[in-house]
Amino acid sequence: MKVVSSLKSAKKRHPACQVVRRRGRLYVINKTEPRYKARQG
Repeated sequence: MKVVSSLKSAKKRHPACQVVRRRGRLYVINKTEPRYKARQG
């Protein structure tokens, strides 16, 4: 999982990306392409 400074750029990488908030952290998850997973915070 990549730690990214800007999640806006991470969300635009693939149409299936979703931004999810868990335990105070922001995650980008992608069910179809798991290599686009990212975390912020």
